[in-house]
Amino acid sequence: MTAEKERLQDTKWKNWGPYVSNRQWGNVREDYSPNGNAWNFTNHNNAESYTYRWGEEGIAGISDVKQLFCFAFSFWNKKDKMVKERFFGLSNPQGNHGEDIKEIFYYLDNTPTHSYMKMVYKYPINAFPYDELVAENGKRSKKEPEYEIFDTGIFDNDEYFDIFIEYCKADHNDILVRVTVCNRSQHAAPILVAPTAWFRNNWKWGYNTYKGELNTSHDGSINIGHDSISIKKLYSRNSNAQSVFCDNETNTPKLYGAPPSENTYFKDGINDFIIHQGNTVNPEKRGSKAAFLIDEIIDAGESKVFEFRLCPDEADKPFENFDSIFETRKAEAEEFYKGIQNDTVNEDERNVQRQAFAGLLWNKQFYHYNIGKWLKGDPNLEAPRNFNEYVRNTEWNHLHNKDIISMPDKWEYPWYATWDLAFHCVPFSIIDAEFAKGQLLLLTKEWYMHPNGQLPAYEWNMSDVNPPVHAWSCFRVFKIDEKNNGKPDLLFLEKVFQKLLLNFTWWVNRKDKNGKNIFGGGFLGLDNIGAFDRNMELKDGQHLEQADGTSWMAMYALNMMRIAMELAQYYQVYEDMAIKFFEHYLYIAEAMENLGESTKGLWNEEDGFFYDVLQLGNGESVSLRLRSIVGLIPMFAVEIVDHHLLEKMPNFKTRMEWILKNKPELTKLVSHWDEEGHGRKHLMSILRKNRLTKVLTRMLDENEFLSSYGIRAMSKVYEENPFVFSVHGSENMVYYTPAESDSRMFGGNSNWRGPIWFPINFLIVESLQRFHFYYGNSLKVEFPTGSGDKRNLDEVAQNISKRLCSIFLKDEHGQRAFNGGNPKFNYDEHFRDYITFFEYFHGDNGRGVGASHQTGWTATVAKLIKPRLTF
Repeated sequence: MTAEKERLQDTKWKNWGPYVSNRQWGNVREDYSPNGNAWNFTNHNNAESYTYRWGEEGIAGISDVKQLFCFAFSFWNKKDKMVKERFFGLSNPQGNHGEDIKEIFYYLDNTPTHSYMKMVYKYPINAFPYDELVAENGKRSKKEPEYEIFDTGIFDNDEYFDIFIEYCKADHNDILVRVTVCNRSQHAAPILVAPTAWFRNNWKWGYNTYKGELNTSHDGSINIGHDSISIKKLYSRNSNAQSVFCDNETNTPKLYGAPPSENTYFKDGINDFIIHQGNTVNPEKRGSKAAFLIDEIIDAGESKVFEFRLCPDEADKPFENFDSIFETRKAEAEEFYKGIQNDTVNEDERNVQRQAFAGLLWNKQFYHYNIGKWLKGDPNLEAPRNFNEYVRNTEWNHLHNKDIISMPDKWEYPWYATWDLAFHCVPFSIIDAEFAKGQLLLLTKEWYMHPNGQLPAYEWNMSDVNPPVHAWSCFRVFKIDEKNNGKPDLLFLEKVFQKLLLNFTWWVNRKDKNGKNIFGGGFLGLDNIGAFDRNMELKDGQHLEQADGTSWMAMYALNMMRIAMELAQYYQVYEDMAIKFFEHYLYIAEAMENLGESTKGLWNEEDGFFYDVLQLGNGESVSLRLRSIVGLIPMFAVEIVDHHLLEKMPNFKTRMEWILKNKPELTKLVSHWDEEGHGRKHLMSILRKNRLTKVLTRMLDENEFLSSYGIRAMSKVYEENPFVFSVHGSENMVYYTPAESDSRMFGGNSNWRGPIWFPINFLIVESLQRFHFYYGNSLKVEFPTGSGDKRNLDEVAQNISKRLCSIFLKDEHGQRAFNGGNPKFNYDEHFRDYITFFEYFHGDNGRGVGASHQTGWTATVAKLIKPRLTF
């Protein structure tokens, strides 16, 4: 067993980690405005002076699991108007495509216990173009590209610092920190390095008066005084490190015009001392926020190293064994990942996969949100809610989150999203299955899950509805964990199954509008996928029957059936639950075929595709013949059951035979589960062979869905011939838009009208593999459509997987598609091997789009690079 795997057995090694957000401003948690204007109540401009209620932010920040104490980095190039204490980006209203970070950094390495971590930040030598970025993006329309920091020319002539930040742990409460600043320019340049420590302010709200203190008695060390923090000292190896202190308190005179108060050194005191040389730091050298100030000149092409240590005891020689500990932890990280990647021989693939894991691990965050307190306010912090107007999350008064959670992106999406997290957990299970299982269980806890059974969506609207993929992820993680560890974690599977029963019931009771097993759910995480806002309240009894919502529920039923069958091998009582979900799946399949008299089903035989159906108030219906991934999602409702498993479940087998004999209207609507496939397997799928072939004909057509980089979210036919639909007297037009959205629908920061999205593609690959597991070589399709080349479904799945991986891997010209053809990123030695995992990708050229710094579900590429390892 490797040293890192041994550490994973001891939870204390995760007491400290990269749990500090990259952006706390502009979040719902920090919004105490009467009108719900979260983006403006806290923003980048007031963040340096405003004390947060629910969490903290910083550059490469770490904290304990309860975020009582934080440590992060600040920098100053002697030209910026403010210290670089947090990453800069545009708010949702400022960006022409929504919120958008305007920085360049890469997560390079991390281990599951955070025993070793590394990232690099590219900090401009010249004045950071804050105003230019805001102004230029403000001028641009939705149809124009974003104006990025690279476009400003700030990195021309390599006038930037590469700042490498590394952490390693000597012990679970002993943390070594190394910063290497490299001047990439052709002239010497100054930089101030300011490692910063502070306590999260939990004393001013009216519940707790205890406040820790930071102080010093001599240069080069800071004392950390807090009853609940085991780390007691911060040391600097640099002898010229000046220590400065202020308090993590809001600067009310600056922000609100309040009268100055004596002996108060506010949160922005260190920034103001550096920039303006003001009397804003405590001369007594004590406070709740402190920093070392290290002022250096870095010669052209040269580097300087700065080292620090956070440790539990006073040490006479805190840096005596510093280098050897660092080298040991780096070697152990190599050893750990060598075991993970032992069958991946391609060095570029290993690099991409390793950085995918690193990004997942760096994007863990302490997430704190008590909605009951947030709604009513604290004794010392009013919440002027106008409940006659819109107030978010009023139905979630029970929710109390205070945990380390995997974020989609700690700057652009620094809050958990339920279906994102389900995808995160699949690659997580390869490196840390216990964390993956813990995350999946966490969202089903009673202080997360609503009493009615709904899972929380995300803080902007906890009541929004994400696709129900939790059960799929749970079983996927369960099987990966079983394969890697040699034994099944039945306790995990049983725990999560019991809670998912509640969630499945919520779906049946709340999202099946007419009790006919046809499900809505609104936008279902697919933002602008439809011709109109799918969350919109329709008039005159109209409602939308959703092909994707219904298909997700068919998939959910099969996932629950399969989990119950697994548990039934050990506990017979679950056999009845397997029967229940099998029958529910059949009724959903029947409903998709026949919505009732004078109505159309979700399947369109003429087009060979599934569509949403708009039910009119007069009983008639309209098929919305817009070809998008909504019509591909029915493929995901597929399960293969080995015959030997049925033999172990006599009651299930008997019930299946009864249905076959007495309810032929159900059995004829689905693939022939009663006919054994290759190797005595049974197929359960909404798509019979004929329909599956028709759907694949569309999906594998390069003129429709098939891109060189995966499967597009919408057919390319709408590029020249847009889909047009009228509703409520307005005409809605949908174009194929392969990259950024041209619409503000759902904020405009995401787009499902043409780009390639990894979560859907991952499920497509997996579903094709399942179908092949049943059909083998008896089913081959043209790939690509019209080529005359016939492939079995496993070959198709592997080809799509390679297309997805090619977004990140170097092509024959040394380019990585996600870089969008930028020669600097593709060929410069200080960029070319760094990977950014975007939210989604251009449907035609693979360019990265949307949230840029490790959108967690894109880390599923780590699984696709070598899918057979843990399938």
